[in-house]
Amino acid sequence: MESWTCNACGYIYDPNKGEPDSGIKPGTSFEDLPDDWVCPACGVAKAEFEKI
Repeated sequence: MESWTCNACGYIYDPNKGEPDSGIKPGTSFEDLPDDWVCPACGVAKAEFEKI
């Protein structure tokens, strides 16, 4: 699985780790995140991320 970075703050979403504080389990691909998911660091929309 590929990681994604937030263009606004540089936060990296690693699908192997998920985002437990947001209820996202490890192994959840970026594409499978809810459409209303936002960056846990700065709050921007999922659309502001790009694949790295």
